[in-house]
Amino acid sequence: MAEVSIYKRYVPAVLAPSNTTAKEWLFIFNSAKILINTRLENPSIPTGVDFNGIEFSSTFKQYLGELEGRPSYCMEVDDTFTPPEGMLFKDLRSLLGEIEEDLFLLAGRAFQIVNWNRMHKFCGKCGTPTEALQDELAKKCPGCGSVFYPRISPAVIVAIVRGDEILLAHNKNFRKNWYSVIAGFMEPGETFEDCIIREVMEEVGIRVKNIQYFDSQPWPFPDSLMVGFTAEHESGEIIVDGKEIEDAAWYGKDNLPQKPTGTSIAGRLIAHVINRC
Repeated sequence: MAEVSIYKRYVPAVLAPSNTTAKEWLFIFNSAKILINTRLENPSIPTGVDFNGIEFSSTFKQYLGELEGRPSYCMEVDDTFTPPEGMLFKDLRSLLGEIEEDLFLLAGRAFQIVNWNRMHKFCGKCGTPTEALQDELAKKCPGCGSVFYPRISPAVIVAIVRGDEILLAHNKNFRKNWYSVIAGFMEPGETFEDCIIREVMEEVGIRVKNIQYFDSQPWPFPDSLMVGFTAEHESGEIIVDGKEIEDAAWYGKDNLPQKPTGTSIAGRLIAHVINRC
């Protein structure tokens, strides 16, 4: 389990520095896609240097803090924006494992902040245009005083073991022949343990015991905080729900299907359980 921040070189902040630098990181989004610099050997997040002599306007800009001692900003542009030569918009999820880990994690944070801004331009209570607070990441309605913070949706993810086997399932939204552990969003009034018991029973029809905390990870698809656990099979045979889960089975370390990598908490959970077995 992690005992330090998941970020290696990132320091969060809200107030932008008075002095700007051309080397600032720019996490630029158009809808659900992020602008990537493809002119280097590996895809990367563009910096201010990449826009020397290029003027463009954004519909939203928010300071994120410093990455590697350099200011970082998330921005949103509309469809009139034309990417400079050597840059293109890509789906953020496709960059998992393709760009450096701190950059991907900060891109996820940026994505959630951009979505939050998009969804809270107006007060959900009285409809008045909201105003950004200067000293914290929040928006306030000048009409009724309501305050809106970025949405975070807690979800559980659990690796279930039976002897020296792990339960892996194929969700209908996964690519073909891709398997992972069970996950789901929490409901009001649930503990993490309650959520695990419910989700496992709903999706694969078994009961679990000895639920143990493993680790957590922010996951920006769309706005999750994934809280990871391990558990042991208690009783029951696998019966998939046919709605979210199309197939599930017990796997040993010698016959594992295609699965997530260690970059995600799902991949780390699977590796942890297999190594322990």
